[in-house]
Amino acid sequence: MPTKLPKLPNTVRGRDYVETRDWTTKEIELALKTAGDLKKLFRQRRPHRYLPDKTVFLFFFDKSTRTRNSFEAGATQLGAHAHFISAETSQVAHGESPKDMGIILSSYGHAIAIRHDLVPGEGNRYMREVAAHATIPVLNMQCDIDHPFQTLADLMTIREEFGRNLRGLKIAVSWAYAPSYAKPMSVPQGLITLMTRFGLDVTLTHPPEYTPMKGPMEYAARMAKENGTKFEVVDNMDEACRNADIIYAKSWGIESLFHNPQAALGISKQYKSWICDERRMKLAKREAIYMHCLPADRGYEVTDAVIDGPQSRVFLEAENRLHTCKAVMALTM
Repeated sequence: MPTKLPKLPNTVRGRDYVETRDWTTKEIELALKTAGDLKKLFRQRRPHRYLPDKTVFLFFFDKSTRTRNSFEAGATQLGAHAHFISAETSQVAHGESPKDMGIILSSYGHAIAIRHDLVPGEGNRYMREVAAHATIPVLNMQCDIDHPFQTLADLMTIREEFGRNLRGLKIAVSWAYAPSYAKPMSVPQGLITLMTRFGLDVTLTHPPEYTPMKGPMEYAARMAKENGTKFEVVDNMDEACRNADIIYAKSWGIESLFHNPQAALGISKQYKSWICDERRMKLAKREAIYMHCLPADRGYEVTDAVIDGPQSRVFLEAENRLHTCKAVMALTM
């Protein structure tokens, strides 16, 4: 006979999850607790079908590995079904409006998840327009401003490592060189806006051209002030890594050049020395951990010795993506 599942609270049922700043600290705590509970059930191989016969539409404007699979696997494990939709093969490619999509898909299922992350000023606005006309939750699988499922998983991973009380711990959020493509700005922006709310002192470092968007920068400074944490910006990767408890080093693009990614990649070649290597890990505390949302450009953003070494938590971090996706779906759908 199946084990009876604990009832989930209804406090965020029907809510959108577009940015972590849209949810209160108490609501984020609920998501983290639910993710932890679902992770235990998953590891114990105990069924946890909180969403039987429900449907979530996964609408992708960009490529994905972890996001798509964490949502599809998570929906299945919750008893729901995930529909994968590529924007280029849908009527959106022919100009269908976000209003029409929000209304119609609301009549077909129980949540709309969207990934639209490569063009500053477009993705978040598009999601919020869909949400304005949808009657079911709209979930952000990554936009130009935030990657809220990723940073929730990051916070979950950090707490598993250091405990719930993160006061006095330092996270270095650093730009790193990558030759592959001009990556979205949403992960560093999501980190600085969330971690300052939950006890971490945040040091952001990047070359001068790679300043994040004004809105997230101002919000991070305000959250640090309100929550008694620190938010500082430095222009030296070594300085940021010194005495850090967490080093989160990854590449991102230049806001003004997302229309010209090759120009951004050309500028980035000036900063090939911005890599998380063994020397920089030694600048951090002895117990420091290395984190990255993946995929990492090995040999450019990070050395193999670091990403595969004992201080790396990238695979646990990636695993936790499954559980944060499931938690928010289970709580909102």
